Amino acid sequence: MKHINPKEIPVPELFATLLGATAPRPIAYVSTIDEKGNHNLAPFSFFNMFGANPPTIVFSPSRKGRDNTTKHTYENVKVIPEAVVNVVNFDMVHQTSLSSNDFPRDVSEFKKAGFTPIESELVKPMRVAESPVQMECKVLQVIETGDLASAGNLVICEIIKIHINENVLTPEGKIDQHKINLVGRLGGNYYCRASGSALFEVAKPGATPSIGVDSLPENVKSSRILTGNDLGQLGSLKKMPTQDEIKEAKNDEQYINLKNDETKIHLLAQELIAQGKLVKAYSILM
Repeated sequence: MKHINPKEIPVPELFATLLGATAPRPIAYVSTIDEKGNHNLAPFSFFNMFGANPPTIVFSPSRKGRDNTTKHTYENVKVIPEAVVNVVNFDMVHQTSLSSNDFPRDVSEFKKAGFTPIESELVKPMRVAESPVQMECKVLQVIETGDLASAGNLVICEIIKIHINENVLTPEGKIDQHKINLVGRLGGNYYCRASGSALFEVAKPGATPSIGVDSLPENVKSSRILTGNDLGQLGSLKKMPTQDEIKEAKNDEQYINLKNDETKIHLLAQELIAQGKLVKAYSILM
């Protein structure tokens, strides 16, 4: 295993390592305005949601690595503490990347990227019409983490109005993760697309404690067949299989034909786990 002391490697190398390891990252496409009325639009992948009551998001227009200057977005929110955070989907990713150029302050990234500015209702910065979700925000606080190149500037925002394109909603009015087709930022020039076969579901544990991986037999925990994900799913059960459930599973012809071959039993359990038959899988492993 490679070991890194952040203080012992060049900042660009450390930065690239962090970008590759801390991924995928959602993208905040942030619109701001300066005191002269110049509109700025820039993407930031140092971004996430941090609370819902009040609705709080944080993004970081970090200091530039090459010359240690600050970005227009950072300078703007220090003067006019308002912003619109637009989300980025696959249909707009190339235009979004284009707007990350270092254009002069008086040049509109809306025009350069070819996006449509629309009036916000509660803040001065414009919204991006092409973005499926646009969040009007008031800036609560800006925290500078340092004054050296690549240091972060945490812009803490409260969302005061949300606009959602109805085309990305389910019939029940929820955001459909397939329809919204979001993208995430990775290391280097890489992005990922959060739709199609890339999406999968993992049920949340809920309030009732699960039995845990530690409850599995030792030969199961050390299995060369079952993966960590397999063990995690078995450990997510809320209770151990009953004697009747174990008996039923082991009387199944699938199990009887394996003749106590541990490797084959583990392979069968893996198939059952993939089918969502966790109780039966656990039962044949006991």
